[in-house]
This record gives sequence, C-alpha cells and structure tokens, in this order.
Amino acid sequence: MRRRAFLEGVLAAAQLAMVAGAAQAQGHKPVLRIGVEGAYPPFSQVGADGQLRGFDIDIARGLCKEMDVECVLVQQEFDGMIPALKARKFDAIVASMSITPERLKAVAFSDKYYKTPNRMIVRTADRLEATPRGLAGKRIGVQRGSINDRFVTDTFKGAEVVRYSRQQDIYLDMLSGRLDATLVDAVAATEGFMATPQGKGFSFAGPPYVDPVYFGAGVGVAMRQEDTALRGQVNRAIAAMRSDGLYKAIQARYFDFDIYGAQP
Repeated sequence: MRRRAFLEGVLAAAQLAMVAGAAQAQGHKPVLRIGVEGAYPPFSQVGADGQLRGFDIDIARGLCKEMDVECVLVQQEFDGMIPALKARKFDAIVASMSITPERLKAVAFSDKYYKTPNRMIVRTADRLEATPRGLAGKRIGVQRGSINDRFVTDTFKGAEVVRYSRQQDIYLDMLSGRLDATLVDAVAATEGFMATPQGKGFSFAGPPYVDPVYFGAGVGVAMRQEDTALRGQVNRAIAAMRSDGLYKAIQARYFDFDIYGAQP
C-alpha cells in the first residue's frame, strides 16, 4: 500500500509537471484550482456584486501571484471540502481550515497562514455560563465538519448540538432564539457578526479555546497527501508573501492586528 501511494504521488507530480510544461509551451500559465467557501466573513463571502471577497480569497489570489499560476476559485460548502479535494474537483483548499491531527490523516497541509482562538457566543441578557454544566439542555450551533463541531460534541455532552452547513445560518438562528450558543473563530465572530448591527446584544462567554488536539496549529492550505511538489510550492509562496509585503497588505484590508499569530 505504501509503495502504491508513493507511485501515485510520483505520477501525480509528473502529470502536474506535464500540464504546466504544456501550458507554458503554449504561452499560458498553469492553472491552480482552489476550493473556497464564500460564506464565512470576513474571511470569505460573496459581495453584493456577486464577487468573492475576503481575507481567504485574497490569500488564495496572492498565492497564485507568487506561484505565477492562473487562479481558478471553486466555491464549495465547508463540510464537503475534503471529499471534493480528494475527488479532484480542485487542487487545494483555502477556507480557514485548521491544521489538526485528525485532518492530517486525510490531507496534507501547508505551513500556517494565520492562527486565531475560538470562542463561545451567547445572548448577553441570558447570562449563560459557557461550561458543560451551564449549557446542559441548551442548543449549541456549530458548522458541520468543523473543529468546533468535534469539540462541542466531545465536551458539551449535555447540550443539543445543532449542525449547519454555513456559519451565517447559525447567526440567523441565534437572532431568532432557536439557538442558545455557538462556538466559532473569535475573529470571524467579532468581524462577521458581533461588530454588525445584528450582533448587538451578543457577547463572548467562557475562555478562548486553543487546545491543539481539537483546534490545531493554525490555519493552512489543504492539499492531497500525494501532491508533495505542490505543497513545497505553496509553502514557498506563503514565505514570499510574508517577506515581500503582500501578506501585510492583504491583512491591512481586513484587520488592525497581526492575524498570523493573533492572541485571544
């Protein structure tokens, strides 16, 4: 099995090189297809003009610029990202996907391109205690297939875990009273919900969650395990963005702090 996986990896790398060579010979750049979500502001969303925008989107395009490839963004719901990657619907994932031990069994990751803590959000007036005992019998919304899904399922056993395809739908049910809490990335929660008019009346409860077993070592670009050549290219592109000022310029469009290693 290991020999077969190795040979498949070599074949995939050879095919990638052949495609790139053919494209360059015809005067075209090689194409890199990147899976993105489009429903996770400020990291990824669809604007009023129908165009994708956000930190993840700009990072994806920045990587393509550094790698000198044509960028094709493919929208995909988050819980289907890894299956779609394995089915070769796209070549990489840039969708705020945390590098966790569980995911490393299925895909390979680049070096991190940002790191943030996760927090529980509740309605301020409810004064809920964000502990397994305090949320027993309550409804906690999580994005299906996310690190928060796994953590809440394992930790808040007395609560009802309600799973959604999109975090934005969770916020809507928080507003309607159908949910009591949600666990989400602290920056996404602040910028994409609590800093908006709709988010008034909601606040963080409990501690920041950073346990690497559940929440990983930061957010990276996911790729198929056999695509070792692509992983090297992406890592070099991340390093180049960090050193040539492109990363800093992208960050400044969305945040007034260093999200590469954001603190709780």
